[in-house]
Amino acid sequence: MERQLARKKLGGKEKIWTKDFILICFANFFIFLGFQMTLPTIPLFVEHLGGNDQLIGIVVGIFTFSSLLLRPYAGHALETKGRKFVYLIGLLIFVISVGSFGFATGMFFLFFLRIIQGVGWGFSTTASGTIATDVVPASRRGEGLGYYGLSGNLALALGPSLGLALTGVMSFKMLFFVCAALGLMAFLMASKIHYKEVEKSSVPVTNPKWDIYEKSALQPSMLLFFITVTFGGIATFLPLYSAQKAIPGIEWYFLIYAMFLMISRTFSGQLYDRKGHQAVFIPGAGMILIAMVLLAWLPNSFILYVAAALYGLGFGSIQPALQAWAVEKALPNRKGMANATFFSSFDLGVGIGAIAFGQIGHIWGYSSIYLTSALSVLISILLYIYLLFKNKQAESL
Repeated sequence: MERQLARKKLGGKEKIWTKDFILICFANFFIFLGFQMTLPTIPLFVEHLGGNDQLIGIVVGIFTFSSLLLRPYAGHALETKGRKFVYLIGLLIFVISVGSFGFATGMFFLFFLRIIQGVGWGFSTTASGTIATDVVPASRRGEGLGYYGLSGNLALALGPSLGLALTGVMSFKMLFFVCAALGLMAFLMASKIHYKEVEKSSVPVTNPKWDIYEKSALQPSMLLFFITVTFGGIATFLPLYSAQKAIPGIEWYFLIYAMFLMISRTFSGQLYDRKGHQAVFIPGAGMILIAMVLLAWLPNSFILYVAAALYGLGFGSIQPALQAWAVEKALPNRKGMANATFFSSFDLGVGIGAIAFGQIGHIWGYSSIYLTSALSVLISILLYIYLLFKNKQAESL
């Protein structure tokens, strides 16, 4: 019903760019910029501390798993404690943990800090996605979430390259202080938002202790999992892979990826609002599949850049469409839990990818990481076709 009403309203468009929407986009930009600057530099920091590929995978993975475990609780807290409480607490935890990275002199303390960072990341990103969903009109949800995603994409365009560049002119400790300061900027922006009041449910949760996911969000979340497995291999090992093959320009990879991600966000959300996920998912997944095959081959910088463009277009099309799909059928008081389910699958994909690819890369080499990633994308395409067929059968009954 919400989808039908939303499509009818598209003729007279409701306003997206409100003060609160602009503030959540800026807050999202600053926290993602701080996070993205650590993404390619944490593996370098682990090497600096004497770690190998296996330890790199574990350090990356343990962050996503701690974030994953906390997301269901974040989803509940969003509906009971309110959006503001969860968001600001999450941002503060992120700032403190990232700012402490520079004091890590051994792997154990770094593991501990990454767990704490994951807690802050799980709370803050679950909250920000829910806040964005609150302030965007339902009739333009796909478009609005696409624009919201652009704030993170812009951070992605700048963050990895900036982080790698700063490692050449300052210590890791100073780099992590800069990342923490960006998180503090996000906190200041978030404190200015007018938050939506939590809607109370008339239907009680039967087993609140085990209420750890939103059923209506499961299908898009499962598809996202198989897609984001690829992200763990790219973010964690691509800088090391390109260095091993003596292929320059890894900084440009992240910039090109982010640019095409932003381009896709300008049209994919509107396409979803008008025609649904059928018009977005398979073309986007197909581009990601080709990108993974190209990375497994990777003969030169040109192919690296082509893979970046394809991956950016594909992932930029799929992610906002799947997020809009995940929340559109959830009850008003379950939007937070739907976002928690969605982002939990993101975390699980990245975490499993990073840890598994650490082992795969160590045994069979880096190129095998991207062949395995291509297989994961193929599974997502086949699963999508199955779910599409199953849903059409259910609708015909």
